[in-house]
Amino acid sequence: MISDIHGCIEEFSLLLRRAEYNPSKDQLILLGDYVDRGPDSRAVVEQVKRLAEAEGVIVLRGNHDQMACDALAGEDDKRDTHWITNGGFHTLLSYCGGRDSVLLHPDSGWRDYTEMKRFMRTEYKEHLDFLGSLPYYYETETHLFVHAGIDPSLADWRTQREYDFIWIREPFYNHPVTSTEKTVVFGHTSTVDLQDGAGVWFSPLGDKIGIDGGCVYGEQLNCLEISEAGYKTYAVKLGERE
Repeated sequence: MISDIHGCIEEFSLLLRRAEYNPSKDQLILLGDYVDRGPDSRAVVEQVKRLAEAEGVIVLRGNHDQMACDALAGEDDKRDTHWITNGGFHTLLSYCGGRDSVLLHPDSGWRDYTEMKRFMRTEYKEHLDFLGSLPYYYETETHLFVHAGIDPSLADWRTQREYDFIWIREPFYNHPVTSTEKTVVFGHTSTVDLQDGAGVWFSPLGDKIGIDGGCVYGEQLNCLEISEAGYKTYAVKLGERE
């Protein structure tokens, strides 16, 4: 399980090698947020899409993936501003040729932004269709996987708003999970906000596991392995290379 890659393609690729991911025997589950803030969202989406189509990787939706789809779907100032102020410009750069792109000018402004959006919609429609089709959660007999969490105030978590699957924070991780016996594995909230350190966070109650290591913020990309032997973790620091 890996979450919150945020355009960190080198760290993601290294983490898969470090965990010795083998598609013939492993079920990889990705918990969302493939784009924004980091250096190469395009490459991450390309790789994640390939993994899903060729190797059956489970790919879930994150709030940044949703923000990108919402902003790119049309011309809405509120959605545009929300996306750009949350790292969307880095995504546009990765898709439109970086800072040397002909779509960017020294006085780049709103006109250039809308042109970049148009370019993405035209040239990378398959990426946007892929992100827009992602499910909000995935279940096994023992675990529930989701980007942000579930609403603990509901008797049936399946009835919660789609918004909460990708955005919820404190109401989820500050309260016990009572609506399911399954352990909830989530990203979205950096584990440095839950404990001292960026490693995988295991709730003292045993009901939640947080795996977002805050890589794009200078920390690390985590991987959680679940097997009959229990849990094992792997990590790659931001900027780490073989």
